[in-house]
Amino acid sequence: MQYEHIDDVQQLREFCDSSAGAKCLAFDTEFVSEDTFRPYLCLIQVAADDRLAVIDPIAIEDVTSFWRLLAKPGHETIVHAGREEFRFCLDAIGERPTNWFDIQIAAGFVGLEYPAAYSTLISKLLGKNLPKGETRTDWRRRPLSDKQLDYAVQDVVYLKQIRDILAGRLDKLNRREWLADELDCWLAQLEHAENTEQWRRVSGSAGLSARKLAIVREVWRWRDAEAADRNAPPKRILRDDLIVEIARRQTDNVQRIRSVRGMEHRHLQRHLEAIADCVKRAEELPDHDCPRPVRRGEVSQPSLVLLGQFLNTALGCICRTSELAPGLVGSLQDMRDLIAHRLELTNSDSELPRLAQGWRAKVIGPEIEKLLRGELGLRVGDPMADQPLSLESFDKATPNS
Repeated sequence: MQYEHIDDVQQLREFCDSSAGAKCLAFDTEFVSEDTFRPYLCLIQVAADDRLAVIDPIAIEDVTSFWRLLAKPGHETIVHAGREEFRFCLDAIGERPTNWFDIQIAAGFVGLEYPAAYSTLISKLLGKNLPKGETRTDWRRRPLSDKQLDYAVQDVVYLKQIRDILAGRLDKLNRREWLADELDCWLAQLEHAENTEQWRRVSGSAGLSARKLAIVREVWRWRDAEAADRNAPPKRILRDDLIVEIARRQTDNVQRIRSVRGMEHRHLQRHLEAIADCVKRAEELPDHDCPRPVRRGEVSQPSLVLLGQFLNTALGCICRTSELAPGLVGSLQDMRDLIAHRLELTNSDSELPRLAQGWRAKVIGPEIEKLLRGELGLRVGDPMADQPLSLESFDKATPNS
């Protein structure tokens, strides 16, 4: 397999200039994320139409010209599970790559599993197997061997071929518009996450009061700044469960904070005063400046919990019949949100549930309504079949035999 190994600025500039007219830019990255504040980019693999290249961002340091190439109009950008790839581009130049096509998401729209690994899609769609010899490589180390580079470039060789197969199936199912809507929404969510403080994602904070959430926010901000300054993963600075426990105790007393189990570690001792200052700032905030708790519809009654489990099972049946991956359509929590909305258990100003929007509402909305009205039921067909359950219409007025 022939590819270019690009490890200096002039080579990269020439590659980007000569690839400006490509109709397809398929790319992937190798990165390490466990030791740094943000993932550390180690390698970029590219297929510009039929031209293959491996770019070394560690040797080059500034690969902005490549990200600008991706953002220029006139081509399609093809990836597999491209969350981090998108973030690298957004962080570098503040722009989206053009005409994003993620084969992992596309696969879910034609009935393949979601999320499916790249190797799984290659096996199912092309009947080939990828080598696995370098799955534990530390991509930060230099020099990289020919074997490592050969392995890395395999990640982009088949992207265009898989994209074409999936695009053909999408056209037959008339789902190109669905995919475009999903990708646009997905990218918008990633952009929002990049530009918004993510303190609400602190695990265990969902049920806290407004004042306690203010403490979580202040401590999270300190942790995030400290992690960025030290270029370390935030949870290595202070775990989520410790942030929540500090918020629950709602005290800026250093001794009480020190007494929290887990705060006795030496690396945390020098930060106790800073953490206490965070709590104090949150305690002094006016009520209107405290973040409002986000209340999801309560589906805690045993009957409603059972209904959610039943409808989630039905959702899987609807998805398989419709050639959609259940994991792409929605989760059990999404179904609970839909039930809460349908039974008016949410606030009137609450955001419309995910399953009640766009293509998801078109696919599952009518069937869920029939199930709730008792016009459809789940039936067991062949217990050994790949799809043992089916939806069956019946007359509610018919008495039980």
